[in-house]
Amino acid sequence: MPIDKRVGSAAEALADVKDGATVLISGFGGAGFPNMLIRALVARAAKRLTLVVNSATHRLSYTHELIEAGLVAKVVCSAARGRDKDLSPFEKLKKEGKIELECLPQGTMAEAIRCGGAGIPAFYTPVGVGTDLTTGKEVRSFKGRDYVLEHAIIGDLALVRADTADRYGNLTYRYAQMNFGLAMATAAATVVAEVRETVAEPIPFDRVGCPGIYIDRVVVAAGAAK
Repeated sequence: MPIDKRVGSAAEALADVKDGATVLISGFGGAGFPNMLIRALVARAAKRLTLVVNSATHRLSYTHELIEAGLVAKVVCSAARGRDKDLSPFEKLKKEGKIELECLPQGTMAEAIRCGGAGIPAFYTPVGVGTDLTTGKEVRSFKGRDYVLEHAIIGDLALVRADTADRYGNLTYRYAQMNFGLAMATAAATVVAEVRETVAEPIPFDRVGCPGIYIDRVVVAAGAAK
């Protein structure tokens, strides 16, 4: 049977998401997020999710809707504080002890995801040594400098945004869509891509931003902004 990773709807693409899943979501700040897939995950209503996302509070992505719906037990992110004067829903839940937060420096988070995709269980980094972010973590000295042990991140599901896809799942990115997208695609058991359009011919190898071998399902976001 010919390979065709395109599916008819976001609901179909996420029909097998289970309670307790770890979900990696690509994008940076409020740009390049797979917002249609995020809303489909809200509708799926799987509970006790762990979200791995650049920012847990940015209103231009729809990750806050997962949190407001009470579906998230833990957030792993590099930015947990909103810009508004009032507390965000996430910040309120954190203050009430109803949601767990693991905050990582952005480079550390990116490397943890990359290691997860490469099969590397943990790594040492000098970033954050001596700060509250590394309290309780193992620290070792190499050549007179202290490094903290950080563990790799892997997910049950990754939701990524791209510009185009072919039926084999090869992707091209535009601008912020590539932020975390490739690394997350390598580090999750199931990867769903939300794209502006699919193309009939295979994408030329020199334009592929993410090889289709990492992508399980592709959904077209009809009418979505690029």
